Amino acid sequence: MLRIPRFVVDLAERTGATAGEAGLSYLIVELGNLPLWWVPLLTPTFAAAKGWLARFVGRPDTASLLSARRDPASRQ
Repeated sequence: MLRIPRFVVDLAERTGATAGEAGLSYLIVELGNLPLWWVPLLTPTFAAAKGWLARFVGRPDTASLLSARRDPASRQ
């Protein structure tokens, strides 16, 4: 069985979340016909929302969506 290092899973989660937040921001700007300068304003808003929602999904003390078993910050 292939064992993926925890840091790779953490990196993929962070990178994917950032790409998703930026993509969603751009989509909203394009569909809403808003000026492009809204993208850097919306992206951190989505990042903060993801961090808040992650409290209920992932490890409660972090903004990660990863479970305590997969989160590198959970290592003792």
